Amino acid sequence: MRRVYATPEQLTAWTGQPAPTDAERLLARASEDVDTALLTACYPTDAAGMPTDPADIDALADATCAQVEYQLATGDDGTGAAGRWDSVSIGPVSLSGRRQAPAAAGDVDLAPRAHRALTRAGLLPGVIW
Repeated sequence: MRRVYATPEQLTAWTGQPAPTDAERLLARASEDVDTALLTACYPTDAAGMPTDPADIDALADATCAQVEYQLATGDDGTGAAGRWDSVSIGPVSLSGRRQAPAAAGDVDLAPRAHRALTRAGLLPGVIW
C-alpha cells in the first residue's frame, strides 16, 4: 500500500496557492521521496506504516508539501527528469545535455525545506546503532 503523507488541502495551506490539478500524484511521488530519505529512521507507525506520533505526522506532511513545492519551483513533475536534463522531449524521445552529475542509484533530490522539517522532528539523520 502506498503511503501519502499530505493532502491537497495541506499543500494549499503550505504554498498559499491553490493545489495543482495533479496534486494527488505529486503528493504521492513526494511521499515516496520522503520515504526514501527516511529508510533508516526509527519512529512509531501503525500496521500500514503510517506515523502515529502527532509531531511525526506533522513533520512528514510538511516535508511532503515542501518536496512538491520544490519540484514545482524547479519545473520537475516528480519524475526527476527536470533536474537531470536541460531539454527533454517525449515523441519520439529526445534527451539533451545533463544539467548535473547523475545521482547514485536510490538517491533522492530532497528539498532543503523538506530536509529541515525531518531534521527538526528528529527523523534525520536516520542512523541505526
